[in-house]
Amino acid sequence: MDNFKVIYKILKILEEAMDVQDFDESMLSPDMFKISQTRLDAILVMLQNDGYISGLIPVRFGRMTGVKFDNVRITLKGLEYLAENSFMKKAANIAKGIADLIP
Repeated sequence: MDNFKVIYKILKILEEAMDVQDFDESMLSPDMFKISQTRLDAILVMLQNDGYISGLIPVRFGRMTGVKFDNVRITLKGLEYLAENSFMKKAANIAKGIADLIP
């Protein structure tokens, strides 16, 4: 799966989780996105480092690294990303529809 689709889906899941007290961490499993645990951990760390999510604790297991969830949540910046992407997707669909109408 495309990394940016995974990022969008992660943020969307976390946005929907704002309505629940206890987030089901299995919603962010690598199986949900059909990617490896290593890739998922890397994406989650990037999202936190860039301020789109919060609540991750990087952990090391010898040579291996991973993340532990500690009340993982979407941030305002993450919400803005979702809003901008939704707007851009709608604009692209409108532009495509207009292009289809023009002979």
